[in-house]
Amino acid sequence: MAVTKRTRLSPEERRAQLIDLGARMLAERPLEQISVEEIADQAGVSRGLLFHYFASKHDFHLAIVRHTNVEMLAHTEPDLSLEPLEILRSAITSYIDYVSENRNTYVSLLRGTASGDPEMREEFERTRATMAERIILQLPKLGIQPGPRITLAVRGWIAFVEEATISWLTDPEITREELIDLIVTALPAVALSSETAAALLGA
Repeated sequence: MAVTKRTRLSPEERRAQLIDLGARMLAERPLEQISVEEIADQAGVSRGLLFHYFASKHDFHLAIVRHTNVEMLAHTEPDLSLEPLEILRSAITSYIDYVSENRNTYVSLLRGTASGDPEMREEFERTRATMAERIILQLPKLGIQPGPRITLAVRGWIAFVEEATISWLTDPEITREELIDLIVTALPAVALSSETAAALLGA
C-alpha cells in the first residue's frame, strides 16, 4: 500500500486524519484487524506519533467507533418538518440507505469482537439512546405520553431494527421498501396497545 507523503497538519487535523483513515479501513476489515502500523504508513507519520494522539491501540479503535457512530447519527437526523409517522419513515429510510452503503462497517461493529468490549458497548448504547430519544420526542405529537413501558418498547424496537437490518443485508429476501414498511409498522405494534396501534396505522 502506498505511503502518503508527510504533510504538516495541526494536532486537531492530524488526529482527525488518523481517525478518518481508520474509518475507511473499517469498511474493508474488522476493527480488531486495523493495524496501527498501516495507519501510520498511510498518514506518513511514525507509529510513535500516532500514540501521541491516542493512548493505545484500543483508544484509537474507540475513536474510530465514536467517529462512525456520529457519522451514522448525522446521516439519519430526522426531518422535523414532516408529520410524526413520516419523520419515522424518513429516518428509517435514511438509516437503511446508510447501512447499505456502509454494510461492512455496520456488520463489523455490531457483530465483531469489538461489541464485547465494555467501552465499545458503552459507545453503541449511547448511539442507541440517541436513536430512542429521537423517537420518544415525537410521541406526544401523536397523543402518546412517554413512560417506562413506552421507553422500554422503543429500546427493544431499536434492537429489532438492528437485527432485521443485519439479516436483510446478509440475505435480502424482501425488498428495501418491504423492509422499511416492516420496521416502521413494528414500532406502534410493540409500543402501543393493539387498538391504538391499529388506529394509528389506519388498519
